[in-house]
Order: sequence, then structure tokens, then C-alpha cells
Amino acid sequence: MSKHATAESQSHARKLWVLAAVPFIMVLGNSMLIPVLPKMMQVMRLSLFQVGLLITVFSIPAGVIIPIAGAVSDRIGRRRIMAPALVIYGVGGLGAGLSAWLLPRPYPWIMAFRLLQGIGAGGTYQLAMAVAGDMFQNRRRASALGFLEAANGLGKVVSPIAGSLLALMVWFVPFFVYGVLALPAAALVWWTLREPPTAPEHGGLGGYWQGLKATLKAKAASMAVTFFAGSVVLFILFGVLSDLSDILEKFFGYPELVRGLLIAIPVLASATTSYLSGTVLQARLAAWSRPIVALGLAVVALALAVAPAVLTVQPVWALAVLALQGIGTGAVLPAVNTLVTSATTTAERGVVTSLYGSVRFFGVALGPPLFSLAMDHRRPVFWAAAALSLTGAVLTWFFINERQMLPKRLRQGSEAPKPKPAPASTSRSLPRFRNRLR
Repeated sequence: MSKHATAESQSHARKLWVLAAVPFIMVLGNSMLIPVLPKMMQVMRLSLFQVGLLITVFSIPAGVIIPIAGAVSDRIGRRRIMAPALVIYGVGGLGAGLSAWLLPRPYPWIMAFRLLQGIGAGGTYQLAMAVAGDMFQNRRRASALGFLEAANGLGKVVSPIAGSLLALMVWFVPFFVYGVLALPAAALVWWTLREPPTAPEHGGLGGYWQGLKATLKAKAASMAVTFFAGSVVLFILFGVLSDLSDILEKFFGYPELVRGLLIAIPVLASATTSYLSGTVLQARLAAWSRPIVALGLAVVALALAVAPAVLTVQPVWALAVLALQGIGTGAVLPAVNTLVTSATTTAERGVVTSLYGSVRFFGVALGPPLFSLAMDHRRPVFWAAAALSLTGAVLTWFFINERQMLPKRLRQGSEAPKPKPAPASTSRSLPRFRNRLR
């Protein structure tokens, strides 16, 4: 390996660590509050539905903003969106914390600042995925995306424990952590990521949207099912985690810290699986993406079908079943990320990954309130969620087309071969042929 290639690899590794901080911080937005929700219910005298809206009011604006941020990032660059978005995210957290500290009835103000925080979150994780897709090619892309998903999963593991520990001081302290972490991360993103000048590939804004429309139309069925798979596992994960927090308090009387530690177990299973599938299986992750997604969804369905029988009876068995759900979720997400980021060119990657991010956020937003509304009928709710996951597995198996979604070099699970010199008469057709392969 030449010195230039070594220096470029080291630069990409540094950038990947900075990018990994983005999903880690973003996931704190919901996960850190989950074990503290019962305490918030008590202090602010809220219903389970009202406190669940603290998750929803964060996730819905993020889902709305994500595709807009992605489209703009394709035109002006990812860094110019990500850094200000992290600042807004941090300011929203600080505002929520100050409201809880200083105001006698803070709930409406906390909701307003959580909405602001969600707007900031809309320009974070999915753009980090797009940058990783821009920087890395072939099997290294699957590894980089697995690393980012593992950082996201690590945030899910750390955040309930951190939220529980911080809430031991005062229940609203977790809100201040967002600003403490997000503002330095914004500075790192701004000063570390150096993108090449953005140049449109389709001949202006009109051509850009025409190219995007053609891409989405050609791969509509595969993309729709891929998006559905990613949103379903996150909808179920956050719905089940919010329900688990309530069960651990009401049925077993565990305090905040113990709840945080126990909630971290299924999330740790998900994060570990994401990391392993993105690193150990990096050479074949793309080629096996469809069966991996289908199998992961089937595992989630199995866990949900068994869960109602053990959730309120024995914590050990409940956590074992939910760890199985975490393994299924961790298998699905890196494979879905690879499919989404590889389905389009660099010029359109920002908006496509962001559309996927919107679907993910809407899944997260709907999980806690829908599960909380139906907890008087836990068994049918879990069985319905299992049926939804199993439906996703069937749709994945029959409708995701890897030949449409992935470049040939990724389907082969190897580095792209060096092209042979072409005859002069066919040289003009090569760029068009290569574009079709992308």
C-alpha cells in the first residue's frame, strides 16, 4: 500500500470515528429518557400516554425534517447541515432541562424544546450514513455502516444506564447531557469533515429531481420493503422498551438504575449483533442482505410471540426473550443500511438515506404511545406486532431484489475488478454501462 493510500485510509478512519459520535449522541434523544419516564409521570402528574408523547414529539419533527435535510445536503454538502443540526439538538436539550428546573409547570415547555430537539435530530444520523456511503466502497462500506449502527446501538445501551444514574441526582438532569455532548460534536463535524466541492451530476436542480424520481421508480418495490423492514424493527423495539420500563416498575418494583441496567440488556444484544454483522460478515453482508433481513425479522416475530407469557412473570426469562428480539433487530439494521446507501449514486444518496431515516423515526415515534395505549391487552398487542414482523420477513424474501439495489461488486462480496481496456469503438458506451451497474 502506498503512502498516499495509507494516509487516505487513516484520514477516513478518523472521520469515521467523528461520524460514529453522531448516531451515538442522536440516539440519546429517546433512549436516555425511557427509564426516567415513570419518574416524570409522578413528578409532573402525567398519564402514561402523555409521558409517551415526550418520545413522539421528538421523533415526528425529526422524521419530517430528515428528507429535507438530505435533499439540501446533496446540493450544499453534508457538513453544512450536520453541524448546525447538532447545535439545535443540543440547545433543545438545554432548554428542556432549564424549563424543568425553573418553571412550576414545565411539561408544555419541555414538549416545545423536545420538538426543537427533534428538528435538530433530523440532520444527523442519516447524513452520517450518507457520508460513510460517499467515503467507502465495496465491502468497506458494509463495515463502515455496521460500525455506525453499532455506535447507534452502543448509545442505546449506555443511554438508559446513564439516564438512570443522572436521574438519581434530579430527574431532569438527563436533558442537560444533550447540550454537553452535542455542541462539541458539532465543532468536530465542522472542523474534521472536509468534503469535495458539491457538483450536480444531472444538470441542475431539475435534472437532480428527475434522476432521483427515475431511481425511486425503478427500485420502488425493493426500496419500499427495505424501508418497511427498518421501520418495523425500530417501532417494535422502542414500543417494547417503553413497556418494559413500566413493567419493571409496576410488577417488580425496580428503581431507576436497575431498570436502566435491565433495559440495556436487549439493546446490548442488538448493538453487538450490528457490530458483528458489519465487521465479521463485511465481505458477504451485501450479498446476503435479503436473507439476513428476512431471518432477523422472523427472529423478532418469534420473540414477540413468546414474550407475553413471560414478561410479567419472571424478569430473567423476559430479558432472555427480549435479548432474542435485540439479536433480530441488530441483524436487520446493518443489512438494511447497506441496501439503502448502495441503491443510488453519491449525488442522490443524501435524500434517499434521509427518506429511509424519516421512516425509521416515524417507527420510533409511534412505538411507545401505541404500545402504552394497548397495554390492557398486552397479549394481542404483542401477537399483532409479531404478525407485522413476520409479514415484513415474507415481503423481504419475495420483493427485495439485490440486483436492483446493489452494485455488482457488492453483490459479489469482493473488491471491484480492474476493467479491461475496451476497444475504441465501444469506449463511449462504457460510462453509461457503468452507471447502470451502480
